[in-house]
Amino acid sequence: MSLHDIQIHDISGSRIDLSQFREKKIFFVNVASKCGFTPQYDGLQELYDAYKEKLMIIGVPCNQFGGQEPGNSSEIQSFCKLNYGVSFLITEKVEVKGENQHDLYKWLTKKEFNGVKNSSVKWNFQKYLVDEEGKFINYYYSITKPMSKKILKHLA
Repeated sequence: MSLHDIQIHDISGSRIDLSQFREKKIFFVNVASKCGFTPQYDGLQELYDAYKEKLMIIGVPCNQFGGQEPGNSSEIQSFCKLNYGVSFLITEKVEVKGENQHDLYKWLTKKEFNGVKNSSVKWNFQKYLVDEEGKFINYYYSITKPMSKKILKHLA
């Protein structure tokens, strides 16, 4: 299964064609509105503003960690725009672990699909970076800030 073949929808319900980002790296982040890491939306927007020519950030709302993303699509979208001025892509709310794990997160977390390494999503704002060819680069735990040198070194 190629990353670019995975089906996911944006927050408004429109299908996202991941292959449209073939010329850019993609940074996937499972996001939540009521988390201690929620202020990272600022850093994600700063990262997007600085690198949007070569990077797409995709926020993936998830309510599996402490019930910290309880809102519906319109509430999530309003929260992101009003509080953080988010202009990068936000998807539909999905499950990033467990029995109903979305195919995107199966690919991101399982070596059998991404070809590089296994991981498990530990909390909100865990980050996954994929290159322009749809190849897995690495993942970063929630404590890694979006503008961290660990991440920026891949964008230089």
